[in-house]
Amino acid sequence: MELVLADALLGLAQSPDPCALLRAVCGGDGAAPLSVERVETLRFLLQGLEAGGAAGEALRRAAWEAALGRCWPLLLRGGGGAAGPERRRLAAVEALVAVAPELREPALLERAVDAALALVRAGGRDAGEEAAAALVAGRLLPALSSNRAALGRVWAGLLLPGRGEEEKEAGGAAGQRVSRTLLALTALADLLFPGLEGGGRGEGPALDARLCGGFWRVVQKGLTDGDGLCRKRARYLLKRAVEVSDQLRTGCTCPPDTGDEPSLFWWSMEMNDKLLQFWENYILIMETLEGNQIHVIKPVLPKLNSLYEYAISEKGCWLFHPSWHMCIYKRMFESENKTLTREGVAQFLELYETKRLPNSPGFSEFIIGPLMDALSESSLYGRSPGQLIGACPPLGMKLQKFLSTYLTLLPEEERSIFLLKFIQKMTSRHWCAVPILFLSMALACIPSFKALGTEGLHALRDVLQCTMITHQILLRGAAQCFLLQTAMHLTDVEKVSLPEISSFLMSLRPEESLRENCFMPDWFEAKLVATMILLAADVEEMKNKHRQVGISSNFSFGPVPKSTEACGKTPVDFSDLDRCNLYLALLLELVNLCSKAGWKKGPSILNVISSLINASIQNLQETGNEQVILRRINVIHPQCYIAVKHCFPKDIFSTVVLYNALMAINTFFSNKIVCVVLFEESTSSQGWGKIVASYVHDQWVCLHFILNKYHKFIPLSNDESLELSLLAVQRPIRTLQSALEALTLLPSDQVLPVFHCMKVLVPKLLGSSESLCIDAFDLAWKVISSLSNTQLIFWSNLKAFVQFVFDAEVLAVAASSKGQAYSKIKEIILKLVEMSTARTGVFNTVLSYCCQSWLFPTSDDTSALENPFSNAGNYSELITEACVFGTVFRRDQRRLIQDVHAFVENLGDECAANVVIESTNRDDHYVRVCAVKFLYLLDGSNTLHKMFMEDLVIKLLDKDELVSKSRTRYYVNSLQHRIKNRLWQTLLVIFPKLDQNLLTGTLDKIFQAGFGNNQASIKYLIEWIIILILHRYPQFLEKFWNCFCYGEEKLKTSICTFLSVLSHFDIILENTSEKKPILKKALLVVLQWCFNHNFSVRLYALVALKKIWGICKALCVEEFEALTPVIESSLHQVENMHGAGNARKNWQRIQDHFFFATFHPLKDYSLETIFYTLPRLSELVEDEWIPLCKFTRYTDISLPAAFHWLHSRTELLNLKPSDWSQQDMGSDLVETDNQTEWTDVQKKIIPWKNNSPDLDLELGFQDRAAKLGKSNSRLIVVASLIDKPTNLGGLCRTCEIFGASALVVGSLHYINDKQFQHLSVSAEQWLPLVEVKPSQLVNYLQQKKTEGYTIIGVEQTAKSTDLTEYCFPEKSLLLLGNEHEGIPANLIQHLDVCVEIPQQGIIRSLNVHVSGALLIWEYTRQQLIKQKQLK
Repeated sequence: MELVLADALLGLAQSPDPCALLRAVCGGDGAAPLSVERVETLRFLLQGLEAGGAAGEALRRAAWEAALGRCWPLLLRGGGGAAGPERRRLAAVEALVAVAPELREPALLERAVDAALALVRAGGRDAGEEAAAALVAGRLLPALSSNRAALGRVWAGLLLPGRGEEEKEAGGAAGQRVSRTLLALTALADLLFPGLEGGGRGEGPALDARLCGGFWRVVQKGLTDGDGLCRKRARYLLKRAVEVSDQLRTGCTCPPDTGDEPSLFWWSMEMNDKLLQFWENYILIMETLEGNQIHVIKPVLPKLNSLYEYAISEKGCWLFHPSWHMCIYKRMFESENKTLTREGVAQFLELYETKRLPNSPGFSEFIIGPLMDALSESSLYGRSPGQLIGACPPLGMKLQKFLSTYLTLLPEEERSIFLLKFIQKMTSRHWCAVPILFLSMALACIPSFKALGTEGLHALRDVLQCTMITHQILLRGAAQCFLLQTAMHLTDVEKVSLPEISSFLMSLRPEESLRENCFMPDWFEAKLVATMILLAADVEEMKNKHRQVGISSNFSFGPVPKSTEACGKTPVDFSDLDRCNLYLALLLELVNLCSKAGWKKGPSILNVISSLINASIQNLQETGNEQVILRRINVIHPQCYIAVKHCFPKDIFSTVVLYNALMAINTFFSNKIVCVVLFEESTSSQGWGKIVASYVHDQWVCLHFILNKYHKFIPLSNDESLELSLLAVQRPIRTLQSALEALTLLPSDQVLPVFHCMKVLVPKLLGSSESLCIDAFDLAWKVISSLSNTQLIFWSNLKAFVQFVFDAEVLAVAASSKGQAYSKIKEIILKLVEMSTARTGVFNTVLSYCCQSWLFPTSDDTSALENPFSNAGNYSELITEACVFGTVFRRDQRRLIQDVHAFVENLGDECAANVVIESTNRDDHYVRVCAVKFLYLLDGSNTLHKMFMEDLVIKLLDKDELVSKSRTRYYVNSLQHRIKNRLWQTLLVIFPKLDQNLLTGTLDKIFQAGFGNNQASIKYLIEWIIILILHRYPQFLEKFWNCFCYGEEKLKTSICTFLSVLSHFDIILENTSEKKPILKKALLVVLQWCFNHNFSVRLYALVALKKIWGICKALCVEEFEALTPVIESSLHQVENMHGAGNARKNWQRIQDHFFFATFHPLKDYSLETIFYTLPRLSELVEDEWIPLCKFTRYTDISLPAAFHWLHSRTELLNLKPSDWSQQDMGSDLVETDNQTEWTDVQKKIIPWKNNSPDLDLELGFQDRAAKLGKSNSRLIVVASLIDKPTNLGGLCRTCEIFGASALVVGSLHYINDKQFQHLSVSAEQWLPLVEVKPSQLVNYLQQKKTEGYTIIGVEQTAKSTDLTEYCFPEKSLLLLGNEHEGIPANLIQHLDVCVEIPQQGIIRSLNVHVSGALLIWEYTRQQLIKQKQLK
């Protein structure tokens, strides 16, 4: 209908005024936007004008004016996502495209080009405007560029935007602009290179994009863009440029930006083959990186070495611009595959180790930019497979070597600049704990030279502040140590002042990173600190003279006691409260230092404190200004804290006097604080919240000092009287109630002193006020739960919480009554264990405290309890859970933080953080380490210890039975496997302390566990413990023989366990006097299993037979001479079997297996064997290996000096994991990885020569349908009858790969289906899709017949042609049938031919996707042969 209307309008165009007709089509001269119908009518009219070619110049001008005046505004107006605006924009662009070739007038041409370029450069504010800009770039600009004069203007506009535009663009906008520019350049590709012009009209010089630096910069940006389509266009342009250069074989050089840099692109006839090889390798690498599959990419990466060989001349200069190499690395750094990112970073860091590269400013910029961005990813720093725990990760070592090497190779004048930018980059983003640690370590390893001035020292200080953000205290402290080393090695002391150094040092946390004699000699430290104090005093005095507001400073002071004496003897004017604050900060640090150093505190500090308190109270009384009062209260309470904590003598008289003095201070402003609490919304109370919290916090600090000092005087209830006039001590119940109130009011970071007070009060009151104490438990747990994500204050509060809930006296009192408190504590234990699974280290804190208090009670504990160890029996589930504790990580989850912690700890005293930071032992392994050391220290002769161990053994065996019943089959390294393995390891540890009576009752359970379907590591542990039991108590052998008497059904999965025990029969016989009867029994048992139908059982039985028979021969037992021929012949046959496939290999493997060849149950009984060597040899996951160093490092519980069960024997320790029943893995892989270059690689690239760039320009399904004829292939695949998304997705992928011109589907909605997308892998983005419903197929097939297509059906009919005999016409339409019904009968009559696939099997039909793929490939194969014949 639209075509008829266009023809009619063209006929009317012969009238005297055709311009009026155009205005009528456009709806007159009004400014209202055109409707969709009018735009499409105008489009068909203008396309008719172009096809007719008979219109006059006036009509062409009128047509262009109409198109430019009425269609262009439609592109600039927002359209959202509605179908109407999208369709209108597409019609408007096509209308403009229709008149573009006829545009000759320079003014109009210039106007059109400038308008199009403005839209392309600006883009859009929303998706609609952005789509319009892409339409203009992909369709209109190529149409305008058919005129060579316009082409030059388009070229200049695309590549040379105004400087102001570049500065205004943000990162995302710039990326979109690059994408639009590449879209336009790809559409113009035929016009951009010499010899490939598309015959553009008009005058103007021929273009050669190869000579333009702006063109290559856009291509490089596209190669590393985040959008896959953008990268594809960039690779296409690069490929075209290389092909043109290879065809022309003439010299060309793109002028460099500066005289020192190499050209971005050049070509010469003499080096044609070498240049072609370089670019082919380059494009292959970039194409392969699109796959994101490391097994495909890794073989290609060695080709990077060949790129460097081509890129550097014999004189050591760059032949190719190094930015091309940076594109490859940047692409790898930004990959979604973190393995590929790690590989790319590692390869880049190795560059300067393996190659001598010329200096280039681009490298420095790349290091500070993309490389450091990639290094911010924590997962890159994981250990490599097989690397020992605690070793430096490979990336950390490479980073150290790279930074040191690169700096030494830089020109001297550039080193300081590069280093400053490097450090400043570290301050430009938030870094996680692991990356900042290894970057700081790399800086610290740089050889000393004068590089950093004031700006550099300030940048280091900013980095220090970045490290304070991380919650990992040890890593934070280690990073500070390395940054301090960096400052010492690289700072130019002549360029920095002492205040700048002091400012830097103040950013450090001394308690985390500084220790005595760590970095600075004593004289330097003392001199520096003393000078800083004097400077601070002078500055403060100058500020007072000029009536400026003073500042409060905090310093880290060294051993300068004379300064303290001077403060005490010199009269100090405290009239200014800010000056009070200054001296208060000074005194706090000095007192803390003196308390640690043991320096005797004289009256000097006491005098200063007294003066400070008196002056502060006086100032409070003299002022009515609320803000001043806030500041002054903030000064007074730390003074009181100093006085209580450090300065006053520890005697009852002074303490009571001080306490009463503090109560007097409270009365001054308690009313004010009460008012603030009651009227929180009052505007006059702003700022009081923090002061109130600080005030209450300091009160509880003082109160804890009092309670702790006189805890023996605390009555068990409020009824008892006390001679001391201390209300907090006299009324403990009221004090505990106040503590609960304080917990509800105080912020989380201020509750620690309250917990300390509760530790003193709860043990005293639990017996008389159980409900109040339970409330204390609940409220305290609520606080701890809320703090679980606040690392900086969580651990100190958790430690205080554990100390009062699990206090020995509290546990004993609760257990004696078995009341609500007892249940509440057990409930808290379960909650803590649950929290530990998500919060590493929580269980460690609880268990360490409990084990120490039970084994090594303090004097207070022993005075309150008869035997604190009784708590272990009452709360044995704590130890039970500890014995099997450990988290399970998925394979893609590396225990990165624990690994890095272990690495820092391995540095020892080299890193001050290991010295000054208290060992937290937060590794999950330390829970089991603590439990094992606790068990080792138990005494079997102690009744309580013996009862505890018996109870624990029974509970562990019950737990094993429960786990086994929960899942009859479980996988290697699953949670069930790990729990059972930990459980049997614990039983093996306890075994030497168990007596015969206990084993009599539990041995049946141990044997029963052997009947289970266990993993290898558990089998070894069960077998080991059975061997030890039988060795120690041979009287249990009769029970052991009974295990072989069960039916075959029960023994089919477990008989090998008991046969393995017999393979160590020499150990079992050591403590027996009558060996012959036992040997006879063993022979009879083993021989019957040597003839079992199961091959593995026979192998185990033969190994046991060989061992037992060897013992018999050694003992010269004559009774067995009758069996000698049978046994000897059997063993001889198995030793010399031939032609039996893998039987001989398996026999050799089982004999060489560590458990039978090397392992000795007695000599190898040690901690290292149980927890490290055996799990490693059993191929347990590395998370389950506990190295011996963790037992020695964990010093909270020490083993006795005489303890000797530590080390594995060297013979066992040096073995490598291998199982006789498994194939040796990894040998071929290792050989492959060591190859320098693979001989062949997967080459997943697009065949550019057979692919038109027009497919890249498809912007919507409607546009795809309009461009069906533009593909080189003339094959149309019709799949409208197929209704399964999986088949359609697979066909879509096949059609795109083999270059079909279009895929016809029944509904375009299929492409949104997840199953379709999973099979198509984005092929729908590159292939034109057309929607033709099944009901429309007849008309569609008839239309295609009129266009010259042969309609081919894939169907078995009476007249169908064999696929191997059919010759496909170039214009072929392939019709595929439905999955179940095939091609309907009403459509078969419209087919020109039916083709069937020859079959050899019985099944009648193939899957429709497979059938279609076979025919599509056969069509493609035949067309390729024809093209080769034509050439």
